[in-house]
Amino acid sequence: QVELVESGGGLVQAGGSLRLSCAASGRTFSRYTMGWFRQAPGKEREFVAAISWSGSNTYYTDSVKGRFTISRGNAKNTVYLQMNSLKPEDTAVYYCAAGFFGSTEGIATMTGYHYWGQGTQVTVSS
Repeated sequence: QVELVESGGGLVQAGGSLRLSCAASGRTFSRYTMGWFRQAPGKEREFVAAISWSGSNTYYTDSVKGRFTISRGNAKNTVYLQMNSLKPEDTAVYYCAAGFFGSTEGIATMTGYHYWGQGTQVTVSS
């Protein structure tokens, strides 16, 4: 069982930065692939980024490549999402998720993740 709690959201102007954190409980955190998803008003939840259990592999949706960086600190049971050059279209509730993956298949889909946080709001003003 893993419980996830996100923090770090807020209001920022376009071009600014935010760092989201996701604190996980449970001794098996280091064995999970961790992902970030987001959901804008009236839209479906979408994949943003993921990081393998070891931290050696990262994955991003095209719209955030070069702007967002996912990282993890297994000693601290925490995963981070550094968001730079934010745009108004990045406005959404951001969710942290944990799951087991034997390969990259499904890593960008919600169904592969077993545990979810409650979300943190990110608002980017123009």
